[in-house]
Amino acid sequence: MPAVPKITGLSGNEIYCMRLKGFAPQGVVVGNSVQSMGFLGGLGSAFRGLVGGEVPEVTQMVHDGRAAAFDRMSAEAKREGVTGIVGVTSELRALAGNSEFLFVGSGVHGPQGQAPFTSAGDAQELYCHMDAGYAPVQFVFGNIAYSVGAVRGLTGALKTMARGEIKEFSDVFNETRHHALSRLTDHAKKVGANAVVGVRTHILQFAGVHEMYMTGTAAKHAAMPSGAQDTPATSDLTGEELWAMTSLGYAPMKLLISTSVYSLGAIGGLKAMFKSLSKGEISDLTTMVYDAREQVFGRINADATALGADEVVGVKMYIHELGSSLIEIFAVGTAMRRATGLAVQTPSLPAQAIVRDRDTWVSGATAFDLSELRGSE
Repeated sequence: MPAVPKITGLSGNEIYCMRLKGFAPQGVVVGNSVQSMGFLGGLGSAFRGLVGGEVPEVTQMVHDGRAAAFDRMSAEAKREGVTGIVGVTSELRALAGNSEFLFVGSGVHGPQGQAPFTSAGDAQELYCHMDAGYAPVQFVFGNIAYSVGAVRGLTGALKTMARGEIKEFSDVFNETRHHALSRLTDHAKKVGANAVVGVRTHILQFAGVHEMYMTGTAAKHAAMPSGAQDTPATSDLTGEELWAMTSLGYAPMKLLISTSVYSLGAIGGLKAMFKSLSKGEISDLTTMVYDAREQVFGRINADATALGADEVVGVKMYIHELGSSLIEIFAVGTAMRRATGLAVQTPSLPAQAIVRDRDTWVSGATAFDLSELRGSE
């Protein structure tokens, strides 16, 4: 009787990396859940959207949908005898007026005695995590659905007449981002982890509001500094970056995030418009963007100092226009501290853990979005 072929979502490089750690591919596992907000939930969301801030009905529904889908994926893996689920992806799709939550991952079979696990990172990133001493425990997430709200929006709109930070907007965005992060760490703590590595952040539009969704791999590291068990460390560094920092003796402490919403102001906007008609620097825009950057960097620095961090690594800054002469400046980085007992298992990473896979499917006119496929990280 011919052997049954194994189907896997792992690439050749990923299979190679997993083999180095004693794992072999073992199928693809899926879990889904279709959810409806219902009439009362929709009413509550609409009402709270007028006030601004978190919309708990939407937050809870989305969380419950994801949790149900994840549990079904995990149950399928258990039935199939899968040791670990690698490269877990989470999607939210509109389906006949409802919402489908979908989890997909590639199963692997591990050595005798290996505890079951799920990983948000792909197999290449997982190799880096494991080689740096971060044993995977579970895919974890934190989310919050929020609305700026009509009331806060009106207050902010009035302030756009003057140049400077719109504190009402900044407070909403800062509050929601930190809520999502704290829920992510709470999830990690429940599964007994002392770190969340490979954190990724997504901003989605859902049910008339925005949702901030953070994912990562809850992990255990024997040499993590004391206190990490009470509040797991968080890091958005790539697997290669975390491996490199571990080899230098640094451990992650916390993912630091800061945002500011700034207004050029009605008068400043008018001046900038006229200046743009002639060649040269638009000083109003230059100074506003500079001031906004200084504001977010100041918050990052203050948070890092309060933590007692030695470095803030991988700081990234994003800027986008919100309309009506408003811009949002968002900065994120990982606070790190030197720690004893940190070491990597191999002196250098294999090329297969570093080289990203390229897509080989050419879309043509079929409307596939290749940016969502393998190798887009």
